[in-house]
Amino acid sequence: MNENELERYEAELRRATPARLPEQFMARLQAARPGAQPARRAPLQPAAGMPGWQCLLRWLAPALAVAVAGLLVGRAAFDPASSRKPLAVAYGLKADDVQVDQELVSSFDVVAKLPGGEPVRFRCRKWRDQLVVTDKSHGVEIEQSSPRVEVVPVRFETF
Repeated sequence: MNENELERYEAELRRATPARLPEQFMARLQAARPGAQPARRAPLQPAAGMPGWQCLLRWLAPALAVAVAGLLVGRAAFDPASSRKPLAVAYGLKADDVQVDQELVSSFDVVAKLPGGEPVRFRCRKWRDQLVVTDKSHGVEIEQSSPRVEVVPVRFETF
């Protein structure tokens, strides 16, 4: 857009009149004003075609879902069988070779000021950690790699 087109567009926008708000929206805005009288609402009644048991089902379904989720979480947290063995032993994995490696990806320093005005240097390092577990009898190799950030504050000496 060049300068002339922009000026014509702005002039056209100034000439345009805004659309009227819907009446329901205006009524809600006026009711939400501080000091306005709240509108009286009729109590909620079930729909004419909805029998009473469907109305009850509307409340029981979420309650049942919460109860089932609570039971599953409680069972997993208090099950002593799951906490006895490590995951690798539970699946019959016996590691022949385990390799743990960490690699420095980058290192940099950052200087910041504390609320009191004292400068503080932070040494930041990005690492890549890698774990390789091998079970030659089953022909399984599990490899996991994850990033890690290390931030160490180093205080400047001020005299």
